[in-house]
Amino acid sequence: MCGIIGVLGNNEVAPLLVESLKRLEYRGYDSAGIATVNGSAGGKLDRRRAVGKLVNLSDRLVHEPLAGKSGIGHTRWATHGAATEVNAHPHRSGPVAVVHNGIIENFRELREELAASGLLPESATDTETVAMLTRVLLDSGLPPRAAAAATLQRLEGAFALLWLFEGEEDLMIAARKGSPLAIGHGNGEMFVGSDAIALAPMTNRVTYLEEGDYAFVTRAGAEIFDLAGRRVNRDAAQIDISTVQVEKAGYKHFMAKEVAEQPAVLGDALRHYLGESGLNLPAEVDFTGLDRLTLVACGTAYYACAVAKYWFESLAGLPCEIDVASEFRYREPPMPAKSWAIFVSQSGETADTLAALRYCQERVEKTVAVVNVPTSSMAREASLTLPILAGIEVGVASTKAFTCQLLTLAVMALKAGVDRGHLSDAQLQGHIATLRSLPGLMNAGLATDGVIEKLAEKLAEAQDVLFLGRGPLFPIAMEGALKLKEISYIHAEGYASGELKHGPIALIDRTVPVIVFAPRDRLFEKTVSNMQEVMARHGQVLLVSDAQGLAEAGDGTWAQIRMPEIAEPFAPILYALPAQLIAYHTAVAKGTDVDQPRNLAKSVTVE
Repeated sequence: MCGIIGVLGNNEVAPLLVESLKRLEYRGYDSAGIATVNGSAGGKLDRRRAVGKLVNLSDRLVHEPLAGKSGIGHTRWATHGAATEVNAHPHRSGPVAVVHNGIIENFRELREELAASGLLPESATDTETVAMLTRVLLDSGLPPRAAAAATLQRLEGAFALLWLFEGEEDLMIAARKGSPLAIGHGNGEMFVGSDAIALAPMTNRVTYLEEGDYAFVTRAGAEIFDLAGRRVNRDAAQIDISTVQVEKAGYKHFMAKEVAEQPAVLGDALRHYLGESGLNLPAEVDFTGLDRLTLVACGTAYYACAVAKYWFESLAGLPCEIDVASEFRYREPPMPAKSWAIFVSQSGETADTLAALRYCQERVEKTVAVVNVPTSSMAREASLTLPILAGIEVGVASTKAFTCQLLTLAVMALKAGVDRGHLSDAQLQGHIATLRSLPGLMNAGLATDGVIEKLAEKLAEAQDVLFLGRGPLFPIAMEGALKLKEISYIHAEGYASGELKHGPIALIDRTVPVIVFAPRDRLFEKTVSNMQEVMARHGQVLLVSDAQGLAEAGDGTWAQIRMPEIAEPFAPILYALPAQLIAYHTAVAKGTDVDQPRNLAKSVTVE
């Protein structure tokens, strides 16, 4: 979601703020801005904002420089109000400038209250209300620290906030409730950012604010207070700078780089979770005696859960329910006491998934976070955290994080099968061998890149695309459709192959490509039967299968993609690769912004 950066520095901060915001571009944004306090000009507060990419803000700063050694910056993803300069952050009211990630749910009531006192907004945003309210409290005689603390008492919703005040060159005030925020420690300098990526070039010592915390930040350090206003100590953590590098390494797009990294990151995850003697999971991961699992996630992570449902039920005989987090949290479902709830999120900050985790905390035996960021809110709040070890993922369309989520869930399903007596040692070793083969198979699968690039020229002409899969490949069909929609803006839908005749077949004609994921497995013949129904209606079938599958069913198809052979049931991990490459090359052929598609953000930290 939106990116926040704040610097109390020893040098001019405008260039540093813009450079830090560039590191947050992956989160998605539609406008940007910075504000500074210039001590050389008596503590003057000023700001610059621009719509669109950061280059527009940089151009403006060339013509309208902004001096000062203290400043805040922001990349905005529009929620309240369109993407315009007046709605861009920082928002200012008199001597107060504010940047904000989240949603202030009671801003309309606060705005009416402020209007009664004669103070009217300039923008359509909820954020400006925070600056206005703080200004009123300053006008009443409160100093900046007390005014910000009093403002927090009036706010409802989720937020990460950062204040800057005119005349206060050595003060920033930070607060978080529902959205992440971290404080970086330097040598006579201090920093605040949405995540460690923004702070990495400036410091490797970071303190993560906990839920409800607020902090008074000066160059001498940070005073942190909890929700009740009590002074608290939060430990500083050392971050490995090498783990937060965001270079393209010669690739045209971050997404292309991250797709190509999958053999390596899967290898890292395998070394972590599979020791020489077999499964290597924490002792707390014991599925004996459980009645049910509930898996909760959003977007691509939800499809990872949908695949895992097949694995937990077939490999372990463990009933498994999956739910979209935004529905689960308000459905208030009953949770059996002898159950676990597993929450899957790349960032570990997804607002709806985090709220679902908090709902389950006192209702289930254990909450498990499967995340890519071990310092995230979900990782800190869950009973147990299992890292997916994908490394930094910058492209908005998740690729390597998805396959690492699948791998982690697959290892958990194998452990459940062992704990519950559903897998013999021979079966377990066979499945482990299949998982160990994945980096090599993924590497071989990358050889399809050139074939898919050529096919994408035709796919880019389509207005609608259908994806089909059966069994654990059904969620991969949905994931393939999501990927195509996300970055090429082509309408696409993923269906279970057997559902084709229950409605979607009405859409089939010569103009609708139908992409079929069908490894030569025990369900292959049924999938081929559905594929034949498409071809009988002149549908253009792109068959993705292994050599045997293509030999048996390739006749009459429009095109084919040959994948390496993989043993059941872990084909979904391998077949995620062509789904990603199809979306990537189609988007490139259409000329869309692959890494930062319109209207999307990498981490959704608001409802």
